[in-house]
Amino acid sequence: MTSTSDASDTMQETLQIQLSQPVLQEGSNGKPVEELQNLLFAWGIYTGAVDGEFGYQTEQSVKNFQRRVFLEEDGIVAERTWRALYTGAPVDMPELSQGCNGELVKKVQRILKSTCDYIGWIDGNFGSMTESALTSFQRRYEVPITGVVDESTWRALSKVK
Repeated sequence: MTSTSDASDTMQETLQIQLSQPVLQEGSNGKPVEELQNLLFAWGIYTGAVDGEFGYQTEQSVKNFQRRVFLEEDGIVAERTWRALYTGAPVDMPELSQGCNGELVKKVQRILKSTCDYIGWIDGNFGSMTESALTSFQRRYEVPITGVVDESTWRALSKVK
């Protein structure tokens, strides 16, 4: 059985590994690209050859992954993308709740619309309709029903196709 301190030690080691990865982009090659391709394959996004060559297919897969975890879709694998690849989830996301507005709220509304939880306009305003849709989503995806887009909700939203 793993103790709490063992788990945090492992997480710390993983975080250190993540932070030491090079920035990758189209034209990069070698072992780090192979690791990237393996991670993308593990998350069901990359289907090409694991050849250590960062070409068009790898770049498109990176962009698809970045979209899934709410990162800028630039096809460049820097520190935040590496961390998201290791966890398979969004990283460093803000908490969103009623009264928030902006592009991230629009993204949440689009996902909630795709899951048939939200019937309002995609306006970027987190109001009562968005909160109601979010609690419905949280209930169905078995995450704490808070009406707030927190870490567990970001993770669940990132799994919606």
